[in-house]
Amino acid sequence: MSMYMPGATAVGITFDGGVVFASEKRIAFGNFLVSKSTKKTFPITNKVGATCAGLVADMQILTLQIAALAKIRKMELKRDIPPNTVAKMMSNMMYERRYFPLLTQVIVGGVVDKPIMYTLDPLGSVLPDEYAAVGTGAEMALGVLDPQFKPNMTKDEAIDLAKRAVRSAALRDSASGDGLDILVITKDGTEEFTESIK
Repeated sequence: MSMYMPGATAVGITFDGGVVFASEKRIAFGNFLVSKSTKKTFPITNKVGATCAGLVADMQILTLQIAALAKIRKMELKRDIPPNTVAKMMSNMMYERRYFPLLTQVIVGGVVDKPIMYTLDPLGSVLPDEYAAVGTGAEMALGVLDPQFKPNMTKDEAIDLAKRAVRSAALRDSASGDGLDILVITKDGTEEFTESIK
């Protein structure tokens, strides 16, 4: 069964003033390359974002529904929704579906007072961290992140480290590759761009 689960590599890193998410664009089922242009990084609000690995439909429906719930919550509270609230809403939705789970691993984070990040598994466990990697290339990405991450990096240092982590995974994980999507979130808002994997 696992041979038909799509592979992916996605990383998230906190830095001094924000968070950066990076993911590659390939979707492969077994040895069949389905797509070379799939987006796996998602802005949820203008201060919170997520990146995912797993079934694309599941990550898309999860992020769309949470973005809608966050918008409603913001109208009720009349203030920005913090990353921990978004992570808890995701956790609740994933746990409610634990018998028919959303087959996706998620890194969600952002900044309201300070940068914060959480990793969620398909059943909704919420684990806080300063950096994280998910997907079939996570081990290779963490091999780059573990020795090179340092607290309070600059924005450029964090973006460079995220790129290097995903690129190193793409070199060895056949289910990862074909380009990089990068999402940067600071107190000023979100910024997205795409690069080649090379």
